[in-house]
Parts: sequence; C-alpha cells; structure tokens
Amino acid sequence: MGGGNYRTTIFPNGDDSTKALADYANKDGKAKSGDTAKTIAGASGTGDTWVPPIAAMAVFGYTQTKAPQDPTGSRYNGNNNVAAAPVSFFYGGAITDHIGAFAQFTYNDAAYGALDGSDPYASKLWTQDNIDLRYANTGKVGGYDVTYGLTANNNPTVQDPWNTTPAWSFPFASSSIAPSPGASTLIDGGFAAHVGSLGVYANIDDLVYVELSGYRTLSAKTQANLQTDPFGAAGLFDGVAPYWRVALEPHWGDNWLEFGTFGMSARVHPWTFVTDANGIYTADTYLQSDRYTDVGFDSQYQYQGDNYWITLRGSYIREQQTLDASFASGASANPTNQLNSLKLLASLAYGNDNRFVLTGQYFDTWGSDDTGLYGSNASGISPNSNGYVGEIAYIPFINSQSPGWPWANARIGLQYTYYNKFDGTALNAQDNNTVFLHAWLAM
Repeated sequence: MGGGNYRTTIFPNGDDSTKALADYANKDGKAKSGDTAKTIAGASGTGDTWVPPIAAMAVFGYTQTKAPQDPTGSRYNGNNNVAAAPVSFFYGGAITDHIGAFAQFTYNDAAYGALDGSDPYASKLWTQDNIDLRYANTGKVGGYDVTYGLTANNNPTVQDPWNTTPAWSFPFASSSIAPSPGASTLIDGGFAAHVGSLGVYANIDDLVYVELSGYRTLSAKTQANLQTDPFGAAGLFDGVAPYWRVALEPHWGDNWLEFGTFGMSARVHPWTFVTDANGIYTADTYLQSDRYTDVGFDSQYQYQGDNYWITLRGSYIREQQTLDASFASGASANPTNQLNSLKLLASLAYGNDNRFVLTGQYFDTWGSDDTGLYGSNASGISPNSNGYVGEIAYIPFINSQSPGWPWANARIGLQYTYYNKFDGTALNAQDNNTVFLHAWLAM
C-alpha cells in the first residue's frame, strides 16, 4: 500500500509521497537531527533519483558432514564442499497505490527429467521462486480498522505474516548440498512453485488475521516452461485445494504474542509414466487420487528489552493421508497414514540493534510405518527423523553502511545440525550431522 505517485515506501504521509522517507525515519523515533523529507526526481523537478524496488542475494557456504556422502553423479566432493546457493534476484514493492508484488527468481544448479523422457537432465537454470501478488486497502468495519485485500501466490504459507509457518521458518539459510530427511508434510514446501492461488485476507483491529485461498497445480508443461521440475511434486491437484489461516496477535508494552492455526486439503493424482502405441515414453497421472489434509497450529512470543530481543516459536502440523491411488498402485503399503511435524525454537538477538543472534531449534518428524513409501529408508518402514539445529549469526552492517557499497548487507552464520534419528533409524543417524559456515549477502 501507499507511496502516492512514486510509491517509495508503505509509509505515505497523506497523499504526498515526497514525505514518505521522512515518515519512515520517524516511525520508530529514530530520525536524526536535521532529517527532512527527501524528494523524488519528477515529483517537484528536484531531489533524489527514484530507484526501483529490486534486490539481490547470494548465500556462500562451506558444508561439512560427520561422514562423507556419496558423490556419485554430483560435481561435489564427498565432503568439505563450498557452494554459492541460492543466488536470487527480487522485486518487492508497490506497483500502484493498492497493488504490489514480491517476486523471487533463483539460479539453481539442479537436474530434472524432460516431459518426454528424451532429456533426462537439464541444469543451471534460472527458475521462478517465491511469488506473491497483492491487492491491499484499508477501511473500517463496525468501528474497527481493517487492512484487507487479495493475494495470488505460488507457495502455500509464503504469504503469511509470521515466521512460524513453513515457507519462512528457521533455518533461514541452510546448506543446499547437505543430506536432509526425506519425509515432510505436503504444506511444508511439497508444492512450492508448482501451484497458483487466489485468496482473500484481512487484518482486523491489528489483532485478528484471517485468510482463505484456493490453490491449483500448474500444468506440467507450464511448470517446465517456468523452469520448475514438474516431477519435484507428488503429482497434480484434482480441482482446487483450499488453504486457511486464522491468527491472533495481542501485544502489550514490549510484548508480542501470536497464536493461530493454518491448513490445507488437497486431492493429488500421483505421477506415472506410460508408453503409448508408438513406443513414446510420456508422463501421466493416475485416475485415482490421494487426499492430504494438513492442519497446523503455531505460536510466537517476542519480548523487546534494552538492546535485545527474545523470541520463542513453535509449530505443529498433523497430516492425514488417504492413499487411494498409491495403495492401489502398490506405492504405499497402507491405505491411510499419518505424518506429524513439530518445531520448537528459542532465539536471542543482542547488541547494537541485534547485531548478534543466537538460535536453537528442536525438530521432530514422525508418522505411520509404511514399507512402500519408506522402503528406501535405512529402517525400511519409518519416516521418523529428529534432532537439533544451533546457529550463531553476526550482522556487521545492521546499523552502519558497509564499505564501498552502502546498500550491501551481510549475515555471517555458523550452523550445526545434529540428528538423533534420520529417515527412520538412529543407526548411523549422526553421520548426517552438518556444519554449515555461510555468508549471506544481500543488496
């Protein structure tokens, strides 16, 4: 929202966008002595040059696992690898007074099969990543202030205001080449960039947030044209998959509390591959479908102290699976399954506008034993994985300009992931323990 003719920030001063930067400086009482509103070139014929709302980032990381990994088919070594991933460009801001967008485009060094099987690997692709288009407006309902609008996005939970739901949850940066558990709920990235949606949302009295959206999968051809691996998801939706979100965020003094629920229900036709009468190998989906119903609960508490922040976060997702297609095809040993996910986090940001950040998280995934779905796991039956992530991060330019380029920012992090159980077994689970030293650069 906002910004008038030049749409520079979301803090317009009336209809005069030339005062927006001064509004921003004053919003937290941090305006310096002598600060005045900067004008934008064209607004009055003088002033600063307008800069479009674009950004870029890259994560440079060193990854070491306790035991070497199998490098077969990979350009990486078995251990002690350095990689730059992801590398992304962003557009984020208002387009008109009430329409805006967040769009991320990412460079991936990943392979996937072609639709007709003729080209089994395609790599080094620019892909469309997280995208959220918005209409936003304000009004009053029953005397309460309401911010409301429309959202169209390609990743369930990417539109959420909090860091408790899957799309923006901790760890915010992680190794792209370290091993990770195989089982996860559908709403936890299972169809990220494979779907499109339209939904309505409202924030009522700065207290109650509600949203209702519907998702459909993009066709396999459209996904491929957008450089998204169609077979990176479980299949194609049968019709529209509803998504819901309700949250309360009371805040008092230096305390902020959020608690809420979110979820999604989808009927998925799994992929299969067939050969036609001419011997051409093509992708298709089963006529039967699998139903996934994910119900999540989340909460966040934050306290702002003198020169520090304390944050506590928790989320729990329960997924009920009715596997008509997978059971009929033999891909699943059970007609119904359950899968659960739990994350509990504590974080301390301290010093010089939170220059140092210490974070610890416990994670646990568990569910029904299934020799069909998890037969390739070490246990052969179970999706269970759990452990801890610890991270210390340093943000050198959080309240000062970086040398050489004042728009550049950096977050230096050392992260350690420890597994009690990995893909259904505690045996050798700690071989997957990972050290990830990284520099997250953004400008």
